[in-house]
Amino acid sequence: MSEADLKTLKNQAETDISAAKDIKELEAVFRRYQKEINLLFKRFSKLPENQRGKWGRAVNLLKSFLETTVSRKKEFLQKAESQIAINDFFDPDKPGKMPEIGHLHPLTQTKREIMAIFASMGFDVALGPEIEDEWHNFDALNIPKDHPARDAWNTIWLKPENKKLLLRTHTSPVQARYLMTHQPPFRIIAPGKVFRYEATDASHEAQFYQLEGLMVDRKVSAANFKAIIGEFLKRFFDKSLKFRLRPDFFPFTEPSFDVAMTCLACSGKGRSGPKGCPVCKRTGWLEVAGAGLVHPNVFTACGLNPEIWKGWAFGFGWDRLAMMKYKIDDIRLFNSGDLRFLEQF
Repeated sequence: MSEADLKTLKNQAETDISAAKDIKELEAVFRRYQKEINLLFKRFSKLPENQRGKWGRAVNLLKSFLETTVSRKKEFLQKAESQIAINDFFDPDKPGKMPEIGHLHPLTQTKREIMAIFASMGFDVALGPEIEDEWHNFDALNIPKDHPARDAWNTIWLKPENKKLLLRTHTSPVQARYLMTHQPPFRIIAPGKVFRYEATDASHEAQFYQLEGLMVDRKVSAANFKAIIGEFLKRFFDKSLKFRLRPDFFPFTEPSFDVAMTCLACSGKGRSGPKGCPVCKRTGWLEVAGAGLVHPNVFTACGLNPEIWKGWAFGFGWDRLAMMKYKIDDIRLFNSGDLRFLEQF
């Protein structure tokens, strides 16, 4: 084989390498020309000694050219295949995946719904501190020191003890603060977190939520309260519900009564399962709030004349309202952080 033949082989190899469409085809071309070069090296021993040096240099140059050209082509094909993979991965016309986003906690949803209902009936929202002083939490609400009613609140006191600070046991202190700073007539609700030093179970938490309501005017009666609370329950549960008022005792109201509504678990029949309804204890009624006419001593402590102003107040547990609306059987689920529970709302 002459130098011209080597040049022809080199040009042919360059053409075939350039024509390779993928790495697999390129490797086949490379193996074919490797065999050609190996055959050329085998002829080396048959050449006269004076031609061997020139022949060896020519074949080595051809081998080096082949390896360099194949390497460049392989690098080019790899980049092209990577770009194809990227193009296949990203389709600009394909609809994107919606990211998972959070949503409002069921208690927050309930709170906003309650506030919207009362706002439509002319109620403003009032807020107060969660760290409360003894006077607003007890004394202003007709619960003086050593009064037995204080034992029912399982108060969490804060240090130092001489400052008489505590985590509020109910939202009624907001009522006292509002009475002291606003001139009647008015109607308010006060949603907020409260704290009790007590054991937790399916229906009790050491930290829970209350909704305080207060209406003060010159002529206010229990009939006004009954009308408003009946309208609220109807809108909140989106159905007409029977409810009743029964005599009870609260230091800050007189007369006082508890508010019970038809049990939704058993539809007021008291029967749900072989042992009866566990929610209403087979009575068909479920207590949802404490209420009453504001005690004259509360008006006096807050600087208002009880001979002129009358009012009523109530206290709902809004987490219990959420439990009834969504048929949740354990109050502790609200603070569990369990996504299996929260994602249902």
